[in-house]
Amino acid sequence: MKISIITITYNSAKTLQRALESVQSQHYADIEHILVDGASTDGTLELIKTYANKVQRDKGQGTKEVRWISEPDNGIYDALNKGIRMATGDVIGFLHSDDVLYSSDSIGHIAMAFEQTKAEVVYGNLQYCRGGKVVRRWQSNAFKPCSLAFGWMPPHPTVYVRREVYEQVGPYDDWFRISADYDMMLRIFKAGYKTHYIPEVLVSMETGGASNRNPKARLTKTQEDYLVLKKNHVGAGLLTVACKQLRKIRQFLR
Repeated sequence: MKISIITITYNSAKTLQRALESVQSQHYADIEHILVDGASTDGTLELIKTYANKVQRDKGQGTKEVRWISEPDNGIYDALNKGIRMATGDVIGFLHSDDVLYSSDSIGHIAMAFEQTKAEVVYGNLQYCRGGKVVRRWQSNAFKPCSLAFGWMPPHPTVYVRREVYEQVGPYDDWFRISADYDMMLRIFKAGYKTHYIPEVLVSMETGGASNRNPKARLTKTQEDYLVLKKNHVGAGLLTVACKQLRKIRQFLR
């Protein structure tokens, strides 16, 4: 089973190296790492080229395949869609440029789950860090259809999906600037695909993402979440949005 990991970048030179190393450190061999850069100007592109060249030189020594492009895009979700179109793997997942795979066995565990359970969607847990310290733990738990109405969703960076699922549900809706990942999760989990939950941390994420950068971003996120729920005919509007926010309290207490 070939797994495509998509990393999108834009002026990510300060954090990208750790993400790249976490992919190359995976014990699972059949990985395609796709880098979609938005025409960075801070040295990110040079780092990508160096990384890709090194992987090519070391080919046959346990390194992973690397493919990349660098061109202007229409934001995060436009870049994710480009990565999906480039991917040739049986399974597709994402690793943001300031995140790392939690252990060198993370992808191996994901691949094993697909093979043993015949699932179409596999996901796990995520932890948020700040300055090397864990500040929040996102424990997904097993999916139940009724959970969507109460604001449940798995952490997007831990969700790995068979290629045909993306072919069936379509691309990320980049009309949304912050909540297109929530929209995608609702579309996938509402559709009735077979899912499997891995009860372990798969990704470590740095705090300060696009949806939590400042009060304005959090307000936009709340508004878009409401529109996503309406679009997908899930839940009870603002009540479901409130439930989604309340779920975060438990994550900080873990």
